[in-house]
Amino acid sequence: MLLFCPACGNVLVAEEGARCHRFACTTCPYVRNVTRKVSSRKYPKLKEVDDVLGGAAAWENVDSTAEPCPKCEHPRAYFMQIQTRSADEPMTTFYKCCN
Repeated sequence: MLLFCPACGNVLVAEEGARCHRFACTTCPYVRNVTRKVSSRKYPKLKEVDDVLGGAAAWENVDSTAEPCPKCEHPRAYFMQIQTRSADEPMTTFYKCCN
């Protein structure tokens, strides 16, 4: 939380004194003593995550390969390729077991 000087508009800086805490302006003599706890929290809104793979419908018309599944050794697996990075990068291949 930023506080601004009402006299000159500069940002107030926090100072810790022997007896009290205060906000002071570095340009003019304005001082504001802290009489209570000052706190502020701001939680940013999380943006919605896009389904990069296109959801369950993306797997409906994909090809299958004769390569065995690396997890369960099933003899076939579905695959699809999606451009996940910039155009000069190779496509990313995703596999899904036919089992």
